[in-house]
Amino acid sequence: MEKREKFGSRLGFILISAGCAVGLGNVWRFPYIVGQYGGAAFVLLYLFFLVVLAMPIMSMEFSVGRASRQSVATSFRKLEPKGTKWHLFGYFGIAGNYLLMMFYTTIAGWMLYYLFDMARGGFEGLSTTQVEQKFSEITADPVLGICCMLLAVLLGFLVCSLGLKNGVEKITKGMMTALFVVMLVLVVRSMTLPGAADGLSFYLLPDFSKMVENGLWDAVFAAMGQAFFTLSVGIGSMAIFGSYIGKERTLLGETVNITVLDTLVAVTAGLIIFPACAAFGVSPDSGPPLVFVTLPNIFNEMPLSRLWGSLFFLFMSFAALSTVIAVFENILSFAMDLWGWTRKKAVAVNILLVSVLSLPSAMAYNLLSGVAPFGSGSTIIDLEDFIVSNNLLPLGALVYLLFCVTKKGWGWDNFIKEVNTGKGLRFPTSIRFYVTYVLPVIMLVIFVGGYIVKFFG
Repeated sequence: MEKREKFGSRLGFILISAGCAVGLGNVWRFPYIVGQYGGAAFVLLYLFFLVVLAMPIMSMEFSVGRASRQSVATSFRKLEPKGTKWHLFGYFGIAGNYLLMMFYTTIAGWMLYYLFDMARGGFEGLSTTQVEQKFSEITADPVLGICCMLLAVLLGFLVCSLGLKNGVEKITKGMMTALFVVMLVLVVRSMTLPGAADGLSFYLLPDFSKMVENGLWDAVFAAMGQAFFTLSVGIGSMAIFGSYIGKERTLLGETVNITVLDTLVAVTAGLIIFPACAAFGVSPDSGPPLVFVTLPNIFNEMPLSRLWGSLFFLFMSFAALSTVIAVFENILSFAMDLWGWTRKKAVAVNILLVSVLSLPSAMAYNLLSGVAPFGSGSTIIDLEDFIVSNNLLPLGALVYLLFCVTKKGWGWDNFIKEVNTGKGLRFPTSIRFYVTYVLPVIMLVIFVGGYIVKFFG
């Protein structure tokens, strides 16, 4: 078995963990949910739930990773009391990471294609209807869809094949730095558009009456869900990075840093999108097509449309690929931890495996468009997303939570000792009752509520 690798720097750990959390959920899902539920009032609700829900569980996932020095595949086996069956969750964690990549690589592939097409001027002079048709044409072409997906898979594993420090850490640090620079440029451009002020006031000035109009419970549940899902806790995607860091810093402090970066990206995405929507009279609650249909139309209206469109899809591609690389690193660690494979062998096998497993999603809108798991208009991607987002993530988070607070698991004392080792912000022992008895109930509410919204909403 190869010696456990370690990050070269604390900044590397923070940026890579943030890179895993920063994904399409921040820049695709967050703005349209904010638009749907009335702007700034929803953002405040989201920030509240981020602190009380997601951060404690993220600290727990990091703690299990650092204490065990293993991925989710083997960490529970190492820490669980003798005779218990917590290690069985490892298989669900493995399945969750593969399932996530089975559809995420397809969407990352679309981002890469849009970047290429925007940069070569493929959108210039197109009408609103033609831009909409373009997305339909891309998703309807199985060869193009598969090639784009394979490109995302190959890029991700190529970075991981270079090792933790020289590949994953070095390249993700560069991508995340570039992502922030590109976002700032786009924010300045968007906020200086004529009429942008209306979009900013919608986004930044709370109006609770709009939230009530759209259904208060719906808004609360959406904020809970988004706060929880944005950090990707529950399937060991974060635990792996805990296993690569030292004991110099407390884990709640690192969790806060990563959460702040993740939130900064989500909020900044809104500063790009809402002023631009207001400037061109576009509804900011236009749903998932916002990125692929609405925004290309907005860029077409701007001077230097090719430049701004290319920068936006460069940023989107970085956001998608940072998650792909982070989860691929977790997938590689399964084989290295479970069977002692070398990194090269794990990369070779998983390039093939992930490519084959991702084919159904790449064909979801074309050859397999007849497969509609949730009725007309739904696709295989919706099914895979539902399994991960509504099942494995909330239930996995509940497993990490119970493992850290119950006597039959790793236990509160072991968790507190690990999470508070090092310098920095300490996990408050005063909230033991809350995390032991209240938080598990909230997690079950999110799980059950996900089903209610999906099938009865």
